[in-house]
Amino acid sequence: MDAPTATTADPTAQDEAQEDPTVHILWINAGLSCDGDSVSLTAATQPSIEELALGALPGLPKVAVHWPLIDFECGPVEGADTFIEWFFKADRGELEPFVLVVEGSVPNERVKPEGYWCGFGDDPETGQPITTSEWLDRLAPKALAVVAIGTCATYGGIHAMAGNPTGAMGVPDYLGWEWKSQAGIPIVCIPGCPVHPDNASETLLYLLYQAAGAAPMIPLDEELRPTWLFGATVHEGCDRAGYYEQGQFATEYGSPECLVKIGCWGPVVKCNVPKRGWINGVGGCPNVGGICIACTMPGFPDKFMPFMDEPPGGHVSATASGIYGSVIRRLRNITAKTVDKEPKWRGRSEELTTGYKAPW
Repeated sequence: MDAPTATTADPTAQDEAQEDPTVHILWINAGLSCDGDSVSLTAATQPSIEELALGALPGLPKVAVHWPLIDFECGPVEGADTFIEWFFKADRGELEPFVLVVEGSVPNERVKPEGYWCGFGDDPETGQPITTSEWLDRLAPKALAVVAIGTCATYGGIHAMAGNPTGAMGVPDYLGWEWKSQAGIPIVCIPGCPVHPDNASETLLYLLYQAAGAAPMIPLDEELRPTWLFGATVHEGCDRAGYYEQGQFATEYGSPECLVKIGCWGPVVKCNVPKRGWINGVGGCPNVGGICIACTMPGFPDKFMPFMDEPPGGHVSATASGIYGSVIRRLRNITAKTVDKEPKWRGRSEELTTGYKAPW
């Protein structure tokens, strides 16, 4: 009897072999940060983290999320029930494909010879913490994509202010701004302090669709931000922008007018929060009366301090807008007086005069 051919093999085994691989999301929150980006993502609705993790959206590949905020695996190192084992598996090449998400800025461990700045799990061989930068060295070359989430991870953020002792930097500063993954994907930066929940989940969704072959290369600007999220300024999406044009500026908080004179950087900051809101379209800094302090920008916070002061150039532009706006307001008032009333043929009188009059 002839030996069985491949076509007579167990069909269940064939189906399992043909299944698309699971895309793992490995989340490191051990950089210098407050975990605010993790907390922010729990508020995402478009899509929600639950929809990503459960594959509830059409066309998504299978997804496994390994995220310290929600993971319940707490066994000993090298045990079957330990959260950190997923990262060791990725390091050994046993977990492909995976997307590496980094939260928090990366300290320069070379300036800390007597110890370390921050770590994530212990090395079983030495019993010592594995530093965040070492994890980047190990995992970034093997990742499908590397995502820097939040301003600390993208550009260094508050921890990278001038004079900081840690030498903190963003992921692109550490890996290199021209760095690309083995799939040819640049570092994806989603800034924000904290990151906007839907900006984070939507970008992860895009990368998952790209992994499934259902989306082209993710479009990024020169600062590695998704272009469709960071292509416009706060000012362009702000519902207070009309007051700027008319030269009407707030001088105290609580006013509905433009906030530039009390420290808003909105005219130059790339961020979609005013148009998107914060949760379900509601909230967002200028929408609720707060100034924009430029937390999505690479120069934050050094280039935008002191906060609450009128930005450089703001006085000149506000003065020009005030002169121009006063003229515009007068002209609009004239026009408003002519259009804010009924047409003459619908004149107000005791006699009913409305209706069509035949010309013959």
